[in-house]
Amino acid sequence: MAPSASPATATTVHTPVTANATKFKHPLDPLTPDEINAVSLAIRLYTTANTPIKAVRFITCTLVPPPKKAVLAALGIPLTPGGQPEAPTPIVRKAESDFLDVVNGGTFNAILSLEDGTWNVDTCELVGEGSEPQISPEELAFCEHVVRRDATVQALAKEVGVLPDQIYADGWAIGYDDRFPKHTRLQQAFVFARYSEHENLYAHPLDFVVVIDSLAEKVVQIDFPPTYKRAKDGSAELSVSSTEPCPLSEDSFTESKRERIPPPVKSYDFLPDLLQADPTHKPRDDIKPLHVLQPEGVSFKMDGNVLEWQKWKMHVGFSHREGLALSTITYNDDGEIRPIMYRLSLAEMVVPYGAPEFPHPRKFAFDSGEYGMGTMANELSLGCDCLGQIHYLPGTYVTHSGTPFIIKNAICIHEEDAGVLWKHTDYRPGGRHQTVRSRRLVVSMVCTLANYEYIWNYQFYQDGNIEVEIRLTGILQVYVAGQDEPNPYGTTIAPNINAHNHQHLFSVRVDPMVDGLYNSVVESDIVPLSAPTGSKENFAGNGFVVKDRVLKSQVQDGARDFDWARERRWRITNGARIHEASGKAASYAIMMKGGLLPLMAHTDSWVARRASFAHKTLWVVRDKEGVDGSRMWPSGKYVPQTREEPEDSVGRWVKDGNGSIENEDIVLYLTVGTTHIPRPEDWPVMPVEHVNLLFKPNNFFTKNPSMDVPGTNDPMSKPAFSGANGANGTNGACCSH
Repeated sequence: MAPSASPATATTVHTPVTANATKFKHPLDPLTPDEINAVSLAIRLYTTANTPIKAVRFITCTLVPPPKKAVLAALGIPLTPGGQPEAPTPIVRKAESDFLDVVNGGTFNAILSLEDGTWNVDTCELVGEGSEPQISPEELAFCEHVVRRDATVQALAKEVGVLPDQIYADGWAIGYDDRFPKHTRLQQAFVFARYSEHENLYAHPLDFVVVIDSLAEKVVQIDFPPTYKRAKDGSAELSVSSTEPCPLSEDSFTESKRERIPPPVKSYDFLPDLLQADPTHKPRDDIKPLHVLQPEGVSFKMDGNVLEWQKWKMHVGFSHREGLALSTITYNDDGEIRPIMYRLSLAEMVVPYGAPEFPHPRKFAFDSGEYGMGTMANELSLGCDCLGQIHYLPGTYVTHSGTPFIIKNAICIHEEDAGVLWKHTDYRPGGRHQTVRSRRLVVSMVCTLANYEYIWNYQFYQDGNIEVEIRLTGILQVYVAGQDEPNPYGTTIAPNINAHNHQHLFSVRVDPMVDGLYNSVVESDIVPLSAPTGSKENFAGNGFVVKDRVLKSQVQDGARDFDWARERRWRITNGARIHEASGKAASYAIMMKGGLLPLMAHTDSWVARRASFAHKTLWVVRDKEGVDGSRMWPSGKYVPQTREEPEDSVGRWVKDGNGSIENEDIVLYLTVGTTHIPRPEDWPVMPVEHVNLLFKPNNFFTKNPSMDVPGTNDPMSKPAFSGANGANGTNGACCSH
């Protein structure tokens, strides 16, 4: 259906709706459930009075962040080292919503302002063709209903012994498929059988992929991936002549001329009650309880969404797209409040799969931009997802009807022991030693994207370090394989179950304010001394030096590769603050602890054209604040069904000729991830895999900032075994002698 005509920008007509929410405590506080109700009602009243829109489906409703300088002024944070905060200015609370015209088609974006307790629609505009907002949880769930009730799907399932009520489907974004019109809101569905209520449906993949129209609520295409057979020379031979898509007028199943492959029927369950029904399954019985105890309570405190822990202070936010986002991160350095980061969050990610035969190349999910990490956040369970004494924060997003959906325990905040912080022993006779254990504060969220789980841990340490840890688990995305079918692009992880090779690439957005808002990035290469062995400058041949270069121009320096040979690294610096001893600028170094990888797809591939952030390890751009807020989304604001790199993407931003990135308000995008070559040991549920990113103070503090952390003397620790052969420690011994 063609989109309806665009309503004019609202300039004189306002639809006021009174908000029932109290005044926000922090300018970055997320919209409350009451505010979401009020905003969606204001939009309904406005569209009824001023547009031809007859039926609205809400997709997003979120806070429009105020300008940085206004936020920093409100919090009393100076813009320069040692400077005075700017005078506070009034902050107008704003909201933004994307919604669909269900009858005529088209996506609309509305901006609203809260004035005197009333929400007013400022603008309401039609979004350009081909720009689709994220797919909602309700659309993903309804996709299964559309697939299950389709007569053709039922007939195809019946041919391989699957009944209609046994048909299940995971809805995905379409990825890339230019056979369909740009304005049709699509999903592709991967189809499975489920033979009992709670069993692992991924153990029973079917041999076709369905495409649905989300607004028309109907199946519009069924694709059958071709198979492979083993050629005489042992290579894998594709059953069709090409990996390109068949025209919509043709049926790929007809072209493939192959026999149907029934789904495997063996169960591979993971729920404990179902595992108990397996006579071969025996739970481990040699694990004794391990408890995390804090008899005097936690060391952090909360004021609404503002978190303080020892010398750290930050705002904990939540949105439908990013989920967890941390803002206005500061450190109390002996009484001086020093800003470090304005905002830290996941900006985007992409998961490209490596099988070239159609329709498998459509599998490259932008899990943040296409679905939203916030809408996929888990309701966390005490004693399971987080151990110890836990504080939870809720997360809220809008439903199709405009009402709020509340995830009660979306964000977990707790403390953990993190091993030894520092230690030294004077080995001389009569010498002493000191051991100080590390404690870290963890702010975390867990998201389920159909088969995959992502665990997001933001970790703060007593030595000033900030770590972003991403843990990947869940169940592999699988496809049915024929008996003894070769699998050149993946692994047969169980009989007749194929898991394709794939990558996970994450774009972590860092909006720094190291000792103020105006920062630079220094690139450091570690290189051997050029003077040869035997020379007077480098007689032993062992010399090496660090070569620093300030990134100055967005065009020339805004996109950077990691260099293994030079062990390249980067620092976010403030040249206005110089360390008294080293003479170097205060900075935070970016330490990529694993997770560095190239995008395996060709640079002109479908996925590479849409995910320009994946081309480089580091992007540095000058921030620009406007109606849509800061430069936020490296693959564009509207991600589903894009076919080329959007104008509002990081690959375009670096080409802005007016972009100086030296001593400016800059934003960094860091690309980290993992390449997953599936193993049988990843089945049926994958053990976690870790990707880590560390921000480490460098010339920021005068000395080790954790020298004031008390030494450890834990009275609860005791020898594991008693007796002469087991007493391997002294109960209650102090770690300082």
